[in-house]
Amino acid sequence: MTGFLGTDTKHNFVLTIRDTDTVAASLRQALEAASPEERPGLERAAAVVEAAAVASATQVRARWVRSRLAAVGFAGDVGSVDAVKALRRAEPKLSLLAAVELQRDAVAHSE
Repeated sequence: MTGFLGTDTKHNFVLTIRDTDTVAASLRQALEAASPEERPGLERAAAVVEAAAVASATQVRARWVRSRLAAVGFAGDVGSVDAVKALRRAEPKLSLLAAVELQRDAVAHSE
């Protein structure tokens, strides 16, 4: 999840909020009370959450950038000027500086 803070129309940073610890705790609690039929699905969900929790903040931002680019139909080179334009089209409140920094994260953590 991301958020833009401030009252300006352009923002120089993106706040990354991670709540995987809360989700993992909820899944552990659900596993304690799960029936045998529910356990396999909940165990798989817990493994997915644990895998997501170990991703660095840079990796999370890189995934977010790719998802925002996909949302506007961008399929080109993530390191291009066109990618920065597409990212700012997807998120109009991003400043040019923030968009470029996020683009660098996406380039550094290609999937």
